[in-house]
Amino acid sequence: MSSPVHVAVAVIVNTKQEVLLALRHVHQHQGGLWEFPGGKVDADETVYDALLREINEELGIIITSAQPLLKVTHEYNDKSVLLDVWQVDKFEGSPKGQEGQKLRWGLISALNAVDFPAANMPIITALQSN
Repeated sequence: MSSPVHVAVAVIVNTKQEVLLALRHVHQHQGGLWEFPGGKVDADETVYDALLREINEELGIIITSAQPLLKVTHEYNDKSVLLDVWQVDKFEGSPKGQEGQKLRWGLISALNAVDFPAANMPIITALQSN
């Protein structure tokens, strides 16, 4: 299989212990499932720069503070992914689905009831163990 798709992922948690979730468009890989927002890291950028760019493009917010949370590699039947997951502490603006995607806040304690791509499961485990 080819090298994994490197993805910068944002775990944006609010003061109510809820995390921001985005619904993948049906035509996308793993479409129709909820995910933590983010996107591909370009060859010429750092993961943090990709995180800032992707979150601004997808949600219209500006991250002002984020720390690495974990890295997840996962093999799907058709592709391999490397999720570089960052916990976002502070941001400016109000998240909106800039690409027409639905957004919602989900309680961290209730994430097991949400339909996520398999690669997201270690992120949920990490959040629930904090």
